[in-house]
Amino acid sequence: MMRALVVYETIWGNTGELARAIAEGLRSSEGVDAVDVVEAVSAADEIDPDVDLVIVGGPTHAFSMTTESTRESARQQGATTIPARGIREWLDALAPPSSPIAVATFDTRTVKPRLPGSAAKKALKKLVSKGFRPVDHPVTFGVHGYSGPVADGELTRAREWGATLVDA
Repeated sequence: MMRALVVYETIWGNTGELARAIAEGLRSSEGVDAVDVVEAVSAADEIDPDVDLVIVGGPTHAFSMTTESTRESARQQGATTIPARGIREWLDALAPPSSPIAVATFDTRTVKPRLPGSAAKKALKKLVSKGFRPVDHPVTFGVHGYSGPVADGELTRAREWGATLVDA
């Protein structure tokens, strides 16, 4: 049986909604025993050795993972839920696993304007450098504007993607 962990950062709620949809997809797959979904701000700095798959996601800000200053910029644009620690800081604190653990990453980005960069690509690079084993390319999900909502069809795509990660 497989145990999975989804760690995410969300500011407007969209990335959190997608993280939960990915978890639903994982849970719908045969062979999945448990899926924990945790925000980066409260995620442990060490992955439980019983975890077989880690999925990490966050919003793309300034071409990469959020920083304290980009989260402050989001606050100035009206965001009311600003995490004290995002996936960037969590990954910096994360202990390397004792043996390679499968990992996949995702991010959210506005549909319009279409901006470059990817938090998921940067997160995957950091995870691989710590000894995690990628099972898929980084995936981007679209949102309408900075505050959302999640773009049409993306929650379904997230559930489907989550289900495919079990086979990877």
